[in-house]
Amino acid sequence: MKMMPRIRLDFSSGTGIRLLALMLCFVVFMTDDLQAQTTTDLWIQNGSRNIYGIISKPKNEAKKQPVVIISHGFNGNHSYGRSYFETLNSMGYQVYVFDFPCGSLSSKSDSNTMNMSVLDEVGDLKAIIRYFQKQKDVDSRNIILIGESQGGLVTALTSASMPRKVKAAVLVYPAFCIPDNWNARYPTEADIPDTTRLWNVPLGRRFFLEARKIDVFGSIRTFKKPVLIVQGDKDPVVSMDDSRRAVGIYKDARLHVIPGAGHGFNPKEQQQALLQIKQFLQKLGK
Repeated sequence: MKMMPRIRLDFSSGTGIRLLALMLCFVVFMTDDLQAQTTTDLWIQNGSRNIYGIISKPKNEAKKQPVVIISHGFNGNHSYGRSYFETLNSMGYQVYVFDFPCGSLSSKSDSNTMNMSVLDEVGDLKAIIRYFQKQKDVDSRNIILIGESQGGLVTALTSASMPRKVKAAVLVYPAFCIPDNWNARYPTEADIPDTTRLWNVPLGRRFFLEARKIDVFGSIRTFKKPVLIVQGDKDPVVSMDDSRRAVGIYKDARLHVIPGAGHGFNPKEQQQALLQIKQFLQKLGK
């Protein structure tokens, strides 16, 4: 095995000193980069429901900061939101990702998916918003919601019910279709079984009883603030037509389509989505 040659620096010369200075600058740069954010566990209570999450904050920021709250999709968890940390923290945003209680089999809050409920998730998101409104280091006028898939539906419904408390919303392949899809599968309440398995995730009757009564497009029209929708044109799960319809209903909304992307983005597509989100937030200002 060929050994790499050793490099010997002559610190008696100007060249050696300059190389040492460059090395020290690189170490300091890397250290600062690693310390650019602080990440800690954060539990938030909603009545008897305990919500596990992680808060990622920009470091060494004394002033009040805006916050982004990210809601995962069906059977997802907080880890899906970690890809937003770097971009949003670098813009000065705190970022909170969390597990909906009963929202997935891997939820640290509660993994009993038989009790999953879109309306409960709306209630949980409202509780999280109220929590951050009371934090001394948070700019309560600058709360942004991001939601993916079912979390996108929850984000849209929550924004509509708390329009004064949410500055803007980003909906990533939002599942506006949930009520219509399940009403088509179960035309009457009597058709709903005690247990339905979706992608091997068991769901109770309550999920479908509640979903059939949700008027998605009637509800979201009350949110008049900026909305960004990001979706792939090869999404096999949620319809692009629903996203286009939502853009027509919202007062201030834009749809960005990622060519070739499905339901869930690969790393390259996620970077495209993050760029759109960054530009959207930059236009909002702080």
